[in-house]
Amino acid sequence: MGASLVTIDNVDMRYGGADGTLAVSGLNMVVERGEFAAVVGPSGCGKSTLMKLVTGLHIPQQGLVTVAGIHVTKPVSIVGMAFQNPTMLPWRTTLDNVLLPLEIVERHRRRLRKHKKEYVEKAEHLLETVGLKGFGSKYPWQLSGGMQQRANLCRALIHEPELLMLDEPFGALDAFTREELWQVIRDLHASQDVTIVLVTHDLREAVFLADNVHVMSARPGKILKVHKIGFARPRDLSVMYEAEFNDVVQGLRGEIADARAVA
Repeated sequence: MGASLVTIDNVDMRYGGADGTLAVSGLNMVVERGEFAAVVGPSGCGKSTLMKLVTGLHIPQQGLVTVAGIHVTKPVSIVGMAFQNPTMLPWRTTLDNVLLPLEIVERHRRRLRKHKKEYVEKAEHLLETVGLKGFGSKYPWQLSGGMQQRANLCRALIHEPELLMLDEPFGALDAFTREELWQVIRDLHASQDVTIVLVTHDLREAVFLADNVHVMSARPGKILKVHKIGFARPRDLSVMYEAEFNDVVQGLRGEIADARAVA
């Protein structure tokens, strides 16, 4: 960890013009390079707005968003994204779905034709890393939801983003699959040189994965508190059965309940 990769400085974001909904107000956040940050808070608190501000999909009416030292005024190319529903193109194989960002990101698009073999090898290595070795030739409809989400993570990482934004990526999965994928993303973070921001409703997920958990207020959202998670890495799932882990989760739950009550 070193200098900050993401800085949100006193940001206001309103939807629907001057009289519209104020989604976030006075929002401040710093994410260090190499950090795994989780963002939690009540429903409708502006977590997804925060994601869109960092990726440059929304530009705030007030305040500054800086990513890798650059003031964000347009979509940010160093970001990979994965959402709750993996939007795999059904007519493309899993491998071709993973390679898709390389056709879009300018610096890779030029190299892709000449160095296709190199990129295919890289995609296959990523698929192997997430437990999908040999599934590259399958179509999305031949994969379970958990497998599609694994492929979705590979697609988000294929262009070597400095920053990976995860918006509720495991929310639609059953508990066992979700815990498997927590271990996958834990290992990806340890092995890839990537900074991760995870938005989640699942407090156990946040505490298991993150270095720091940022708690948001009810709308208009701002960061109320940042909790440093002190459990040593690499973390095993068994940590979730320790009293100290559950104390942290219950503490977060109480803070979010209080934030909702203020709304």
